Amino acid sequence: MKNEYNILREIKRLKGIRGYGTELISVYIPAGYPISEEVSKLREEHSQSSNIKSKSVRNNVQSALEKIMQYLKLYRETPKNGIAIFCGNVSTNSGKVDIELFSMEPSVPLKMNIYRCESTFLLDPIEEIVGSKDTYALLVMDGREATVATLKGSHIQIIKRLNSMVHAKVGKGGQSQARFVRQREETIGEYHTRISEIINSTFISSEFKLKGLIVGGPGPAKESFLKQNSLNYQIKVLGTYDTGYTDEFGLHEMIEKASDLLKEQEAYQERKVIERFMQEISRKALAVYGYEETRHALMSNQASTLIINDALEIHEIKYKCNADNTIFSVVEYAGHIETKHSVDGGTLDVVEDKDMIEELIGIADRNGAETIFVSSESSYGREFLMGFKGIGALLRYKV
Repeated sequence: MKNEYNILREIKRLKGIRGYGTELISVYIPAGYPISEEVSKLREEHSQSSNIKSKSVRNNVQSALEKIMQYLKLYRETPKNGIAIFCGNVSTNSGKVDIELFSMEPSVPLKMNIYRCESTFLLDPIEEIVGSKDTYALLVMDGREATVATLKGSHIQIIKRLNSMVHAKVGKGGQSQARFVRQREETIGEYHTRISEIINSTFISSEFKLKGLIVGGPGPAKESFLKQNSLNYQIKVLGTYDTGYTDEFGLHEMIEKASDLLKEQEAYQERKVIERFMQEISRKALAVYGYEETRHALMSNQASTLIINDALEIHEIKYKCNADNTIFSVVEYAGHIETKHSVDGGTLDVVEDKDMIEELIGIADRNGAETIFVSSESSYGREFLMGFKGIGALLRYKV
């Protein structure tokens, strides 16, 4: 979770950067794509950029491309999930050039190979992957083939494709009708069992963190499969949809039809965790809120779930007083100063500015606590921010 938070923080910063022309470069290199081929493409773009009329834009684009190519020399091969690189002039002073490079390795494989040179960075593809909170299991099937996959954001990862050996409905070769029907039913049962085993193992390997299963396909085969009740009892079937295909086209078709369901599920998960948090707070039971209380719960391994409003920023700022060279820290968040220090005379210099949300997520990761971000745009998220300072934790036990 810490890596995803760092990416979201960088995305937030990159959104605020504007180029003076089409001088900000975004590069997406998919998993498995040869670095050498990407460098060759960038060299070609560098050559073509000599045609840019504006001298300053031309220089900035070429400098950014050179920096990206130099950076890619650090890699013998593309990272396992691919890499997104953003580079350009980030200076807010028109008379000064500051070419900076940012790189991100997502937690799921990138599939697109993109080069863009615009006045803003192209962030939608990486934001959609990292910003997604939930992962779902998918199944599209008919009587003869099935595809099992997972979905996070817009990323579909196919787990397994299966084929059935189900006999045709009409018996051949002189078989008795009863024997033929029995064999056919046995083959269908084996087919359904194979599908169930793959779905069950997918949920088990994720430690049941998948939010549920969505099922689609043409005809009644999907309903027959679900009636068999061979799925693990912990798996929640969220919905079924008719699709024309049972392959990747069918998965995309089903996701499109289930878009409203997916939005409702994300809102439901957020509402559920905030409602539980508020119930525990009202009972003075297994929940705490506020920075110091939440940090203490994480440090003592009491916390099972860290809850953070996605608009919240918490910083520990370390100051040095020039009058007596004393150094002290102040924690600031949500408009509050958590710790205070009085200074008599002198000026203060910022020695260090530490992102404390990153630190809290790191503690949660080490102690096996789940981290959940709630939206600042939902009513529950706003109430959590205003009433509980935007940060809290559900507890394993109360001291």
